[in-house]
Amino acid sequence: MSETEASTHRPLAGLRVIELSSFVAAPLGGMTLAQLGAEVIRIDPIGGGPDRDRWPRTAAGRSLYWSGLNKGKKSLTIDMKSEPGREIVRNLLRTDGPSSGILLTNAVGRSWLGYEELRTLREDAIVVRVEGTWKGQAAVDYTVNAAVGFPMVTGPDGYADPINHVLPAWDVICGIYSSLAITTAVLNRQTTGRGAYVRIALEDVALATAGNLGLLSEAQVNESSRPRIGNHLYGGFARDFTTLDGHKLMVVALTKRHWADLLDVTGQKQVVTALEESLGVDFTREDDRYAYREALAGLFQVWFESRSTHDAEAALQQTSLLWARYRSFDEVVDPASTDVWNNPMMSMLTQPGIPTHLAPGSPIRFNDLPLTAEPAPELGAHNREILTTLMGFGDRELGELERKGVIGDTSC
Repeated sequence: MSETEASTHRPLAGLRVIELSSFVAAPLGGMTLAQLGAEVIRIDPIGGGPDRDRWPRTAAGRSLYWSGLNKGKKSLTIDMKSEPGREIVRNLLRTDGPSSGILLTNAVGRSWLGYEELRTLREDAIVVRVEGTWKGQAAVDYTVNAAVGFPMVTGPDGYADPINHVLPAWDVICGIYSSLAITTAVLNRQTTGRGAYVRIALEDVALATAGNLGLLSEAQVNESSRPRIGNHLYGGFARDFTTLDGHKLMVVALTKRHWADLLDVTGQKQVVTALEESLGVDFTREDDRYAYREALAGLFQVWFESRSTHDAEAALQQTSLLWARYRSFDEVVDPASTDVWNNPMMSMLTQPGIPTHLAPGSPIRFNDLPLTAEPAPELGAHNREILTTLMGFGDRELGELERKGVIGDTSC
């Protein structure tokens, strides 16, 4: 299969998902499915939803955030406060076919989009709803993160106040869970003929992750919370080191082989052996390396600060160690700085209203071929296509609905 064929033969082709969403989690779930070939129809209010203009934006005011999370979708704009507009949405969900009748949403307080209501339209309807808490209360990534505990273990040793991270991790993971929930529900429907109502709460995603990684059980069983340790690796040996010319490298030694290579490349084997003997410890054990991490890091820092970044990287390249130079986003997209431009997942994207830029497709590669990025739609760009093809509306009906403000512009 050629790369061109791979871009058109996507594994979820034929699946249709109606998305009523905003912000990160639900749009990311829909985009994940769209990049794998599903027809994802994002429905927004006329003029756009609350996330239409979120930062980051171009100098002209176009949201890079919105276009980044809606690649490969179709856009339909409807006045969902009106009954005719709601009826259009219901009819889209009513459409026949084993791969339709699917709703992904984070909308709350809309009884007309409730699962039982939608089941009256289609018995095998699938509804996946992203929520804030398991009780159905409103929450966002930043409030959930604060409540779960991660800001209290992030940052340097001795720092007292919480530190938020900039990655909306629970939104991202929740988005992936929502796409998994839809594909699972579709597979189950194919087997049993039954639809499904799936709720995914940001709070549950955060709690599940903290529990799966042992942070909650550590606090409960050991009766102590994890300490702040800066850029060290909890329970092992890894940290950042500064080179002669001021760059920082993250170096990770997880295994005995890694540790041996770190000693060899830095020339500290004899010194570290003597330290082991004097302390009565064995630094091939992660526990001991972690306990004396500051002393060990001080020894290795001498090697890094006496070498340029180029020389340090060249030496590390000859070892089994895991390492990377710290880079800004500016450096990541600089062709001279990283190999990102050669990554087959990345491609130059022509997005209407936004300068051509490097954009990711799906990180999932089928048959070792990339599924590259497709542009996000202009708001309402598919109004005519969707309403004529799926709903059977004619020009006169479209014109009347547009005149009444039920649907957005259909001239596209």
